[in-house]
Amino acid sequence: MHWALGAQHSIDCPGKMRFRVRRLAPGEIDHELIWLSISLVSLTLAAAWLAIGLPWPRCMFHEITGLPCVTCGMTRCTIQFFHGDFVAALKWNPLVFTALCGVMAFDLYAFATLATRAPRLRICFCTQRVRTFVRFSVISAFALNWIYLLLHWRDF
Repeated sequence: MHWALGAQHSIDCPGKMRFRVRRLAPGEIDHELIWLSISLVSLTLAAAWLAIGLPWPRCMFHEITGLPCVTCGMTRCTIQFFHGDFVAALKWNPLVFTALCGVMAFDLYAFATLATRAPRLRICFCTQRVRTFVRFSVISAFALNWIYLLLHWRDF
């Protein structure tokens, strides 16, 4: 499929979201390059940190209360995820597991897009109602994840 520079194709979901597929405009921020780079640098630094035996991050909330915080189990979840033990990763922290799956999917998309110079996918939340729904969904995901962690506090 041939895409002219600046050509734009969109799929409209009335009252909801708009998906656009278009070429990167001159001077536009290249989100795919930026976020892929940040993701890969972060992974490299975290792997190096653990490989040379530096101490694991400590959670002050957990030390003070004895209960897990919203992100407790994140390091263990990530280690299990990258070792391919997805069930164990999911058990350590479902929200972090979901985020890691999303980051991996985005990284694959970003790499393929950059390597082939393909058009970019952009998602637009067009109405205030949709933006509010997305915010509520994110806050709910954090709350539900914390409830899960609190129910499994003995694992921490």
